[in-house]
Amino acid sequence: MKLLTYLNNKIVQPYLDTFNGLSREVWWLALITFVNRAGTMVIPFLSLYLTKHMGFTVSKVGWVMTAFGLGSVVGSWIGGKLTDKIGYYKVMVFSLIGTGFLFVGLQYLTTFYTICMGIFLVMLVADTFRPAMFVALNAYSKTENKARSVTLVRLAINLGFSGGPVIGGLIITAIGYESLFWIDGITCLLAAMLLVMVLRPKKARVLDNIIVENPKSVYNDKIFFIFFAAMVLFGFVFLQYFSTMPLYYKDIYELSEFHIGLLMGFNGFLIFVLEMPLIKKLEDKQLNMVGLMIFGAALMGASLFILNLNHWIGIIIMGMVLMTVGEMILFPFSNAFVMQRAKGGRQGEYMGLYTISFSIAHVFGHNMGMHFVDYLGFDTTWYIMTGLTILCLLLLYWLKVAVEKERLEKIESYK
Repeated sequence: MKLLTYLNNKIVQPYLDTFNGLSREVWWLALITFVNRAGTMVIPFLSLYLTKHMGFTVSKVGWVMTAFGLGSVVGSWIGGKLTDKIGYYKVMVFSLIGTGFLFVGLQYLTTFYTICMGIFLVMLVADTFRPAMFVALNAYSKTENKARSVTLVRLAINLGFSGGPVIGGLIITAIGYESLFWIDGITCLLAAMLLVMVLRPKKARVLDNIIVENPKSVYNDKIFFIFFAAMVLFGFVFLQYFSTMPLYYKDIYELSEFHIGLLMGFNGFLIFVLEMPLIKKLEDKQLNMVGLMIFGAALMGASLFILNLNHWIGIIIMGMVLMTVGEMILFPFSNAFVMQRAKGGRQGEYMGLYTISFSIAHVFGHNMGMHFVDYLGFDTTWYIMTGLTILCLLLLYWLKVAVEKERLEKIESYK
């Protein structure tokens, strides 16, 4: 009994306390995101599906992934524009419904060109959701809770992803790949139904309704584009964990789809357990946001560099841990950074470009990663990715200097 009391007081209650202060709407948005992402089982296995099931070469898979990224770029841009014009609620509903039907239809495409076209359309419709969701999250969160609100939604995403690959691996083993497309489609439609039920504009409370009479365009924000370039590079490296890395696990370590699913699920489990307490602690310390992003990116680079040190199975687990901690730090604070800069501008544009930075990484990251692996091998690919991370760190340092200079100039202008 004393042990249970001790665990409750020292571990369980402090963990639960990190969730205090978040609005009801943010919790609903997190649940909707969880329902949606829990069904996204095809994505982590897409490269395996195309190579092992459809018989595509690694180079062709790279081009499919490029179509994936192009659809994401166009969808994110359209989503940002539509969010500023018709509002985040309508964009989210239409995106979820459209994605549901498109996911179901994707399984019936069998040729290289039709699959490229299908993946492009799926991602175009699916990623209109992302900038709209970020603007909604901004509206439903108090200023002091922005990073933790982002973290809660990320927890929902990763909880869905942690369960999704494990279940997906079991379904592939027992039934086959085709059933995953049905599950993805149905869960998108369920997420749309939940959104309509609980987050209709008349039901939701807006806690941070920013009205700017003459909003500045993100395209005039030079500092933001330093950040944008750094995020493209970070995304380029990060996305290797969802395209080339499953092939690495399969070819070098001879892991089955089920074991690959478990390893990727471990990433989601760590985020679910550790991210909110970590972000709460870092928020309380009021550390520099860009400095935290630098630390997160450095951990990502280290996670890939150590893969070439040894081919012991423990190395890939260590790499997964480093990558997970890196993304736990970088993503919430990079998102909070964008929310902060978006207050004086068009929020849809800012959030759209933020998501486009990762969409551009999708365009080039998967394809180039696949070609690097095909022509240079895995070891050289990991060294290249480490080099790109170093370039990302240099850009983030430049960003840190530029933001500090901007802050000092504002102080001088007030005197």
